[in-house]
Amino acid sequence: MQRFPDESSAIHWFESIRWKKGRTCSKCSSDNTYETNNANGMKYRCRKCQRYFSVKTGTVLQSSKLPLQKWIYAIFLELTNLKGVSSMKLHRDLGITQKHAWHLLHRIREGLMPQIMPIFEGPIEVDEAYFGGLEKNKHQDKKLNDGRGAVGKVAVLGIKDRQTNQIQAQVIENTTKETM
Repeated sequence: MQRFPDESSAIHWFESIRWKKGRTCSKCSSDNTYETNNANGMKYRCRKCQRYFSVKTGTVLQSSKLPLQKWIYAIFLELTNLKGVSSMKLHRDLGITQKHAWHLLHRIREGLMPQIMPIFEGPIEVDEAYFGGLEKNKHQDKKLNDGRGAVGKVAVLGIKDRQTNQIQAQVIENTTKETM
């Protein structure tokens, strides 16, 4: 809240993230752009293709009427909560309707997918499993005698793409949030 006290600070932050090497047109990628006083919210114009654009153009933020400040708060809440945030909680926290909160969360998740799973195309399923023999079936000198469940077993994280049926699995050392 202190870092983004107003809408202009949120706009400047989004611009610094999106255009690290300088502002470029979202249509033709030209860097020959200038600032305008356009009334419809399009703050910039490209001299090459003559199109208006803003920091939202060509992203999941496009056509959203919500202020960027609320987008930042929603992204923060979604990424810092262990299992994400519900649309009901988001609607209460941001003072927007539940319908808008639900739509906002879907857009945030859609925007994060290319960074999280670049090799999968469709909806995915993720689960962990433990592989290894039962303690009672081991020879006496091989038994760990440390309890039940995952003791002496290897954790494996598996991901399946529902559309292409592509599967990827990887052995993980533990099932904590950081590792997964």
